[in-house]
Amino acid sequence: MPPTLFISAGEASGEHYGALLIESLKKQLAATGQTARFFGMGGERMVEAGLDRVVRSEDMAVMGITEVVRHLPRIYAGFRKLKQAVRERRPDVAVLIDFPDIHLKLAKELHRQGVPVIFFVSPQLWAWKKHRIKLVQKYVRRMLVIFPFEEPFYRERGVEAEFVGHPLADLPLPAMSREQFAAENGLDPTKTWVGLLPGSRPREIRANLPEMLQAARLLSARSHPGEYGFVIPLAPTLNAPQRDEVRRLVEIHSDGLPVKLVEDARAALFHARASVVASGTATVEAALIGNPFVVVYRVSPLTYAIAQRVVTVPHVAMANLIAGKRVVPELIQSRFTAANIVQEMDRLLPDGASRESMMKELRRIHGLLSTRLASPEGESHGAIDRVAAITLDQLGAASPSKTVQVAPL
Repeated sequence: MPPTLFISAGEASGEHYGALLIESLKKQLAATGQTARFFGMGGERMVEAGLDRVVRSEDMAVMGITEVVRHLPRIYAGFRKLKQAVRERRPDVAVLIDFPDIHLKLAKELHRQGVPVIFFVSPQLWAWKKHRIKLVQKYVRRMLVIFPFEEPFYRERGVEAEFVGHPLADLPLPAMSREQFAAENGLDPTKTWVGLLPGSRPREIRANLPEMLQAARLLSARSHPGEYGFVIPLAPTLNAPQRDEVRRLVEIHSDGLPVKLVEDARAALFHARASVVASGTATVEAALIGNPFVVVYRVSPLTYAIAQRVVTVPHVAMANLIAGKRVVPELIQSRFTAANIVQEMDRLLPDGASRESMMKELRRIHGLLSTRLASPEGESHGAIDRVAAITLDQLGAASPSKTVQVAPL
């Protein structure tokens, strides 16, 4: 009987990695004439890749204290469904991708059922909630991290951890030309495009997008008429009503500005002159693509007050944590104003020392996050392929009777 793998992701970035992981697992298994079955939590991309979905990731992806409290019944219902599926189907190995609030609890149940747990994309325990390291030590067999400073953090605490590289660092730059991108999205190619990335969750978007659009209005008002166009990528995890809400926010706050909603965030970042990006995975995407950007974020006053007491890192933006210094500006909470955004964009939009300095630092960050290696056969293997190989290696150790063979990387 083919082995069964439990794979779970709860947010847009993790869901993307989950889909790529399933594809890589299937490819590596096929190279040795084997197959596997996959079930768990994910989005549409994971389903298309072959996941038998138990819970939709978009139903679980909420954040912030007030948001979580409001959606607790739905979250717990989904969590119970996942635990029940684990008990009934008894997977041979589990891969939990990011989403620690749910996944660390799920790791406990998997451990109780004797399922080895691989955690891919570390919880940010080095920033806050360090006490949760005890859960990792007890319930996680392997921790696969995507930032180089995370490996020593875990190894010093007795966790078997490995830096596998960042999956986004393995992606080629978008091949779509500026003209193609403009034609597909109804954009004017003669304008200077500015990216506005308000986040992947509805709460984030409601908190961030109005101020971003106010900054867009200020920027347009003090520039040549028609100089700028604004591009807002939509997260793939947003459902139809949530997308309609984004459109309503744009209608209310854009005041007739040339704003376009697009599907491809990477292409938008690649072709934008500079961007305003909500703190999160999109900031890593912007850094790896080399797009100069400003990091912004706003949460509820209660969430921010608690975060100030428990977060212990010197920077919010991941690019700054990786670089070990302030590379990109951070406008957080009260500093996140339209006027401050425009002030920072004035340094990044024109050619000059500020823009060139940031782009140089972003290239250095790309080098730090890439671990792509070429095999003797000439194939190139990146982070996702390494995670798949480690998963299959663990699968073979967990279920030797199923004679799982790993195709060499």
